[in-house]
Amino acid sequence: MTYIVALTGGICSGKTTVSDSFKKIGINIIDTDVIGRKTIEKNKEVSRSIKKKFGKKILNQDNSINRFLLRKHIFNDKKSRLWLENILHPIILKESKKKIELIKSTWCLWVVPLLFEKKIEKKASRILLIDTPVRIQIKRIIKRDKINIYEAKKIISSQISRKKRIFLSDDIILNKNQNIEKLNLYTYYLNNFYVYLSKKNNQKNIKKNNLTKFY
Repeated sequence: MTYIVALTGGICSGKTTVSDSFKKIGINIIDTDVIGRKTIEKNKEVSRSIKKKFGKKILNQDNSINRFLLRKHIFNDKKSRLWLENILHPIILKESKKKIELIKSTWCLWVVPLLFEKKIEKKASRILLIDTPVRIQIKRIIKRDKINIYEAKKIISSQISRKKRIFLSDDIILNKNQNIEKLNLYTYYLNNFYVYLSKKNNQKNIKKNNLTKFY
């Protein structure tokens, strides 16, 4: 059975940067954001429901869904965000399970931004958190999405707190300055560690609360 490491973190913490680093050394990646995006693009029933719910304000000129406009809209409306999550997450979980079952390697990386918010952390063998101070998150969101500080703070407030994420995680990478060389080194060591854990997975002497920090 494949050992599942769930990678999570707040918005703009650097999850993709770290998962890409693991991908470069041959680790199988199951990214729920990618699954969600493909579901919106290719699942006609989901696409129709979203268009019916939100109308033209989230559509491109060719009538396709503009994911940036959709994301901006749902973060300003909690009910709309929960509505969309309730449609997408059962599909994402089902597809994640199918992809994980096909993996033959000893461990895989399951990228789940809303791991704690959706209370699905127990589906993973271990949790890797990409941690970033809130002030840095805000700067990155403003730069990436071209929004103001109020909107950025509102997005962050919709997610679980940084303190709680740290408390619930097994391994932590602090990603303040996105130093690629340093992140690559962390992923190299963590890969060796997860290979070791995956081999010991059937034994009872692995303590779940052993915490690894890369600060």
